[in-house]
Amino acid sequence: MLHSQDFRHAARELCEYGRSLYERGWSPATSSNYSVRLTSGCCALTCSGKHKGELTADDIMVVDWQGHALTEGRPSAETLLHTQLYQRDENIGAVLHTHSPVAAVLSQIWPDNTLSFTGWELQKAFAGEHSHEGRVTFPLFDNDQDIQRLANRVEQTMQAQGQGHAYLIRGHGVYTWGKDLASCFRHLEALENLLGYQLELLKLGHSPKP
Repeated sequence: MLHSQDFRHAARELCEYGRSLYERGWSPATSSNYSVRLTSGCCALTCSGKHKGELTADDIMVVDWQGHALTEGRPSAETLLHTQLYQRDENIGAVLHTHSPVAAVLSQIWPDNTLSFTGWELQKAFAGEHSHEGRVTFPLFDNDQDIQRLANRVEQTMQAQGQGHAYLIRGHGVYTWGKDLASCFRHLEALENLLGYQLELLKLGHSPKP
């Protein structure tokens, strides 16, 4: 059952994080979308076409797992990429999709369909990662205007390779998730810095590691 106080709390948090993400340059203009799980069957989601640095509670709506609006508002075209995650793992409580320049550029030029990091202390910011000696891997997907097809591809990849912490869409941005917005934001901040490290290495002439 959806409680109005849960929705109000989620809307307030989404607005706060939206301002922070906009200020960091990770969600320019009306790009990006964010969500928070409300119940076992719906989530609070940013409405389509809203400036992320100026979000108000009126810019947050509720959708079910099929992407249908349960309150006033127009859902983001990419809603099904959020609901795919909530349906596959009940422990996912929040999803952030952002469009930082580093993520867009690196994902566009990266030659492989996965991007892995090892040897960086920051890897321990991801839930369940305890050593810089491990390896964290992020899939890359080609951009696709058919969101259902893209969501299906994401699900198939997760079934084959594991759920992980995030993925990239080429020339577009990243999706990250966590048990709540705070942990989701931590994952995103860690990923953004790791992507920045890799882009700097490429500028310095270092070839991508296998």
